[in-house]
Amino acid sequence: MRRDPATRAPDFWATARDFLHSYLPAVRKASPNTVEAYRISLECYIGYLTSQGIARDRIGFDHFNRAHLRTWVAWMNTDKGYAPRTVTLRLTSIRAFLAYAGAEDITLMALRQSATTVKLPTVPRTPIEHLDQDQTRALLAAHTGRTAKSRRNRMILILLYDTAARVGELTSLTVGSLQLVEPAHITLTGKRDKTRVVPLTKGTVEHLRVYLNEFHPDHTHQPADRPLFYSLRQGQPQRLSTDTIASVFTAAADIARPSCPTLPDSVHCHLLRKTKAMDLHQQGVPLPIIMRLLGHENMTTTNAFYAFATIDMMRAAINAATPVTNTPVNPLTEDTIQALHTLR
Repeated sequence: MRRDPATRAPDFWATARDFLHSYLPAVRKASPNTVEAYRISLECYIGYLTSQGIARDRIGFDHFNRAHLRTWVAWMNTDKGYAPRTVTLRLTSIRAFLAYAGAEDITLMALRQSATTVKLPTVPRTPIEHLDQDQTRALLAAHTGRTAKSRRNRMILILLYDTAARVGELTSLTVGSLQLVEPAHITLTGKRDKTRVVPLTKGTVEHLRVYLNEFHPDHTHQPADRPLFYSLRQGQPQRLSTDTIASVFTAAADIARPSCPTLPDSVHCHLLRKTKAMDLHQQGVPLPIIMRLLGHENMTTTNAFYAFATIDMMRAAINAATPVTNTPVNPLTEDTIQALHTLR
């Protein structure tokens, strides 16, 4: 770790740059969006310190003690009016940075420990946004398949739902990602280039066979890295962008909404991922299996979203647990009352 030549204290700015530009992208394999989220959190804290009269060139690790962190959290809550989730994200990012700094220099371990004692704000838990069966059915059937583009778009939506894939995972799929013989499955490449194998249902396999015959007629002889979903540019297949997938989803919702007016006005591709996870949860699939399907590294991530039942699930569980009896209720006699209210 770099140190100030005069004081020999750990250099905050050099450590922060190493954290953002070396450790996160190269070691953690964090996406550019994730790196940017950490940078914004660090800038937020620096902005708070400068608002307290501390010059940027004077900021050091001494300003990351518990007292400063606590007043920063209060500043975000009161002065800035940040939502609890935003405050939690900012503080969690600073904790991660201090954990990195503490691992690099043992003299900073105390800062890391003290940061963990700063209480996170309580984030209200809200029901998971997801589609019901009628809405899902209408959305998946929106692209009728009358044109080649429509058939491609229908396959995109079916695969998004069946695999609960992230949009980025879908755009990176290749012909070699598919295994359509039993046991049929697909290999998804998620965050930090980590792969996971997701089983495919028989219905999706049938759709994929039809899709391959039309869009990859010689797929058995094609390079394995040929993009599964593509558009032609100068006669060459180019993988679709995430914006293209988003427009396919939005167009499907617009088509389906007249026949299914309950579809939300604002929709996004992640909605299908949440819907698939909630469908599995409601069917009694254990959370560890849902966790693996979603590609969550930590069980707490899955628990935070899907570990609570919906109102309908709770009502059904309560009804099932409540015994039904037709036995008439006999009135309590004086002797019974005396027997129930005694210390003997």
